[in-house]
Amino acid sequence: MSRSWERKVRNNMKHLNKQRKKQGLQSVVPSAEKSDIYKGRSFIGPVLLVLLTAMYAIVIGNDEESRQSLYWVTIGLYLFLALMLFVRRPYVKVGPNYVQTRKFSGHKTLQASDIKSITASRGYVVVERHRGGNWVFSQFVNRYPTDRLAERMQAFAKQHQLPYNTK
Repeated sequence: MSRSWERKVRNNMKHLNKQRKKQGLQSVVPSAEKSDIYKGRSFIGPVLLVLLTAMYAIVIGNDEESRQSLYWVTIGLYLFLALMLFVRRPYVKVGPNYVQTRKFSGHKTLQASDIKSITASRGYVVVERHRGGNWVFSQFVNRYPTDRLAERMQAFAKQHQLPYNTK
């Protein structure tokens, strides 16, 4: 199938799904586009940011001059950033031929051909890449459901003949 035909199918499917959403119906997903999403919860970054904000408030807040409106705006913005990091949940999306996640710079997609191997251990799933750093999905750091993720990644590795290791 040509790429232009696939692009037309995707665009038509997107248009159809928008119409169905307006009508209150469930979206239509082509069988090849089904994917599994595993969501985590980031808590280490927001907690560190709140602690740094508290330290800033204690150290800088001793002067009466420093307690101006910009001082309180700075504290409020740091707390808002901590809240945004907590609410914006990290995720791993395993599709038919890709793995996608969100990094600080945006959504990153890794095709099956770019994956060197997949390693699963208790509390961790590591996707090793041919070029660049490994993607580590941790139960401790980001509260991913690593047991279910490891099962899905094993099926993904088997489907694409990738080395899958367990430790």
